[in-house]
Amino acid sequence: MDLVVPIKRLDRAKSRLRGAVAAPHADVVLALLVDTVTAAASAAGVRRVLVVCEDTRVPPALRGTGVECVDERGLPGLNAALSFGARVLRERDRRGVVGALQADLPALRPADLAAAIALAGGRRAFCADRPGTGTTLLLSAAGGSLEPRFGPGSAAAHAASGALAIGAELDSLRCDVDTARDLGIAAALGLGARTRALAGRKPTFT
Repeated sequence: MDLVVPIKRLDRAKSRLRGAVAAPHADVVLALLVDTVTAAASAAGVRRVLVVCEDTRVPPALRGTGVECVDERGLPGLNAALSFGARVLRERDRRGVVGALQADLPALRPADLAAAIALAGGRRAFCADRPGTGTTLLLSAAGGSLEPRFGPGSAAAHAASGALAIGAELDSLRCDVDTARDLGIAAALGLGARTRALAGRKPTFT
């Protein structure tokens, strides 16, 4: 299966996390992204990972990760970016599964992502975030459209659209990072190398 990971301009991304770590904000956002896609790319069952960005600083940060990246400007929001990325991935494979993965999962374990893919079993499915209201992973059915409904209440929106809820027990897949408190929870699970190096500059999480 193939995954698309969207990331907005670094200066505008993760605004609630600004100041949580004693490092430039763009570096923090990039660290979250790199740790997320590095883990995703090594998960069993994942063939391609495509990052859709709108910032010239993103492609150089992904060199050597095995992750693809396209800088596409002017897309009107997250769902448009995901749909664009899904179309790019579908150019090579119209029969497989395409997934959308959030870019802020720095504690992601490849085994958790692989487990979610296995649980879906080729069906359209989603994994909710830790509070249960958002979505961290959306999978199309094999050969089907992605139909992303990200935004406030996306878990309920994806469920209402017929997607199967999976992965309630997959802590690292559910742990997206929006705030300093979220970062502390992710740290307890085990951060990826890039985020861990930056998070170590702040003595405590609040």
